[in-house]
Amino acid sequence: MNIQPAADTRGTQQQAAGDGRSARWDAHRASRRLELLKLARHTIHRLGPGASMEEIAAQANTSKSVFYRYFGDKEGLRQALGQYVISNFRTQVLSAARSTAGEGDALHAMVLAYLQMAATSPNIYFFVTANPAADLLTNPAEDPNLETGSGVLNDFFDELTRMMRTRMHNYMGIGPGQRASAALELWPRASIGMVRAAGELWLRASDTPERPGIEELATSITSWLTHGVAPQATG
Repeated sequence: MNIQPAADTRGTQQQAAGDGRSARWDAHRASRRLELLKLARHTIHRLGPGASMEEIAAQANTSKSVFYRYFGDKEGLRQALGQYVISNFRTQVLSAARSTAGEGDALHAMVLAYLQMAATSPNIYFFVTANPAADLLTNPAEDPNLETGSGVLNDFFDELTRMMRTRMHNYMGIGPGQRASAALELWPRASIGMVRAAGELWLRASDTPERPGIEELATSITSWLTHGVAPQATG
């Protein structure tokens, strides 16, 4: 009688157990990282974009070293929080544009959605859109490769630029494969710069009767971008 030896499954079982522990550890780290991000967001919302890592850790009832372990440094935290916050920001702004048919109305919807999202928490907005590298340069314009914020923010602006270029071409009657003048092709990205600059000035302005409402500002920015400025009565 030929009896075959039983297969040794110990190695396979040990590998499966190891893979299971690794998966549980990865899930734990991801959950803890998300928890720390939410705690950091709450702290920055309360204390402002200048909150230190010590203050953020203290509010999270943990040590600064824990945040360094998960994010590296404050810039790493900024990048991670930007990824977390701007994904929702992006969804709201682009959805507003896609849900509106007319080109002028779509632009107004995008501008309004951008302002509304930024106004939800100006402290968070200024934290995730800050560019510390620019603060180190005497003249940021000397570095043409300098980014305007976090990677996810630039990706969002790139996507928004493409959408606005398409809308602009439709408005101007420019067919597929055609281009507007070289100067006009700068309009989509320059428009984003105007929206961002005007919005940030508005966010920093004191809450006085002279400060425009969000709808008034959105309408004004849209008019500036599509029709320019014209003399108006004072009073």
